[in-house]
Amino acid sequence: MATSSVKKTTKKKTTKTAKTTKTAEKTTSGKTTLVVVESPAKAKTIEKYLGKGYIVKASMGHLIDLPKSRLAIEIDNNFQPEYITVRGRAALLKELEKDAKKATTVLLASDNDREGEAIAWHLYNDFVPKTDASVRRIVFNEITPVAIKEAVKHPADIDENKVNAQKARRVLDRLVGYNLSPLLWKKVKNGLSAGRVQSVALRMICEREREVENFFPEEYWTLDAEFTEGRQKIPAQLVLYKDKKPDLKNENDVNKIIEVIKNEKCVITDIKETDRTVKPKPPFTTSKLQQAAATRLGFTSKKTMQLAQQLYEGINIGSSRVGLITYMRTDSVRISKTALDDVRSWLSSNYPKELPPSPIEYAVGSKAQDAHEAIRPTYTKYTPDYVKEYLSRDQHRLYTLIWEAFVSSQMANAKSRTTSIDIKAGDALFRVTAGKIVEKGFYSVIKLLSSKEETGGTIPKVNKGDVLKAEKFTPEQHFTQGPSRYTDASIVKMLEEKGIGRPSTYAPIISVLLERYYVNRTNKQLVPTPLGRMINDILVESFPDVINENFTALVETQLDDVEEGKREWPLMMKEFFFPFKKRVDSLMSTLESVKGSMDIQTGEVCELCGKPMLKKLGRFGYFLACSGFPSCHNTKSVSLAKCPRPGCGGSIVARKSKGNSKEFYGCTNYPKCDFITYFKPTSTVCPKCGQFMVEKYDKKHGSFKSCINPECSYLHTEE
Repeated sequence: MATSSVKKTTKKKTTKTAKTTKTAEKTTSGKTTLVVVESPAKAKTIEKYLGKGYIVKASMGHLIDLPKSRLAIEIDNNFQPEYITVRGRAALLKELEKDAKKATTVLLASDNDREGEAIAWHLYNDFVPKTDASVRRIVFNEITPVAIKEAVKHPADIDENKVNAQKARRVLDRLVGYNLSPLLWKKVKNGLSAGRVQSVALRMICEREREVENFFPEEYWTLDAEFTEGRQKIPAQLVLYKDKKPDLKNENDVNKIIEVIKNEKCVITDIKETDRTVKPKPPFTTSKLQQAAATRLGFTSKKTMQLAQQLYEGINIGSSRVGLITYMRTDSVRISKTALDDVRSWLSSNYPKELPPSPIEYAVGSKAQDAHEAIRPTYTKYTPDYVKEYLSRDQHRLYTLIWEAFVSSQMANAKSRTTSIDIKAGDALFRVTAGKIVEKGFYSVIKLLSSKEETGGTIPKVNKGDVLKAEKFTPEQHFTQGPSRYTDASIVKMLEEKGIGRPSTYAPIISVLLERYYVNRTNKQLVPTPLGRMINDILVESFPDVINENFTALVETQLDDVEEGKREWPLMMKEFFFPFKKRVDSLMSTLESVKGSMDIQTGEVCELCGKPMLKKLGRFGYFLACSGFPSCHNTKSVSLAKCPRPGCGGSIVARKSKGNSKEFYGCTNYPKCDFITYFKPTSTVCPKCGQFMVEKYDKKHGSFKSCINPECSYLHTEE
């Protein structure tokens, strides 16, 4: 009985223990970790990697920030910012707070840069008083299962220095913007705004435009000749005359040389072959990616970064979701050992002859923060061909650029061979040059290599001493080319070289200038508008010490010092603000107003009230408005040209589609007439057919004017 009792008791105890264990298991399995990232796409990818026990939510960027409606900087309290919940984001913040209360651990996984650190800092300060959960920070450079799981294993504290650097930049930009903008409202036009970095970029664009306008092209000529040997035709160009580089200022200079040499004996005097080693380039930094995408794919900086963000956050590849590239905001060309091992393993299987004996290391620039690796594919095995079916056309083109740049950076050198043939005709020396790639090396993986670069044209089969016959001479007129306007690629390159902005700001700088109508993008060139030029003149004249590249580069260096803990950010604000504010207050009372100075009489009469119509400059360009405003609100677009459609009678005006800042030109008789063009009409009339000309640009002609009539081939180059 006792035994039985013991057994029973034991059984009871066992049952109780089992129940306790079951409860413990339930509690353990009920433990959840909340991971907060910035975007839903990233959340979706990471949640798949982490699996059960993890909830991944998106903050959608900043939830707590400075208010838009007021300065919100306590000047007398060490420039402390007054943060509030961003308007319209309170519900999302409350939802995250609820999730944080239920969780046992909260991991803040916003981007690993200053803005991302600030987002994490704000959420940390909001969550900690409201939850018993452990709130920590995690960072990663790529969204792959290994990288995410490794980051989760090693949570850390918020980087206060990085937060202070973001705070300093935010406060400084707020102080500049909130003091310059009212000055522009009072002196120029309501609704205008000015920013610290954007204003310097605007200055650069305006100064380049002045160089373009002030350039005076000079005439010069070249002389080509076509020589023959049997059936072979050999085109060559005059490179020396009487042992000097020919200085042919006009057609007469060319004709004199032709007269002297046309009956001379033509002999091949030299044939040279020169080999050159071509080294691969480093993988992309942010600026180099934007430059390459602009030059080779025609992408704007904004589009490039949007596509890169999509590739980074995750793409569905079959049944799995993969972050295809590493973090796209970086100024470093550094590559991790894991990535180097991966790419070298892939190359050993696919291009063993092009694999160097050891990894290639690239020097990181002196100005680089080196917080992230270079932009690269997360897995080399995901070749452009492999992922093509899962990507949009533009995603695929950008991914191809990134993949090729990275893989080629770890391959053997290429070798090019240039052959030049010298042909002597009296005192004149003509030369034909052709080149080709003889050892492909890293070019083996670059599909964007042009056939011309690879083959280099044909080399005639001739020998030294061969006598040729000059069949014809072709003189050609040219004009010297002035400085080029900035494009997305060249302005980003210049900003990087001068230390203005950082990888995260290059694209926004351009976007802000376009959105404010201070700059237009015309044929891929950045052209300042009349409004932009006026704003620039006022700012540069009034604040030469602030709106200049040296000050802006100095600020970036000081922000880096703050991030490294070498400088106190309130002292940085104090040194700048008080002299700046004194200058603003002085200009408020002394600067002459230019309001209304750009209103132009048109000779047109308002059809509603009979008063004169004025051509005014608004935020989005020129428009016509009744001088009787505010009693008469009549406005209309400025006519640029007559509609080319037969019998239409309408006018062509500038338009913008909803949700798209890209300008196009359409007929005032729409929808009856649906004529549109994306090329800007000019006042020039085609001498061939009488229709209007439009502005165009391509690599062959540069800037030129072309007839709008598709059946007319007339074009006029800038030369």
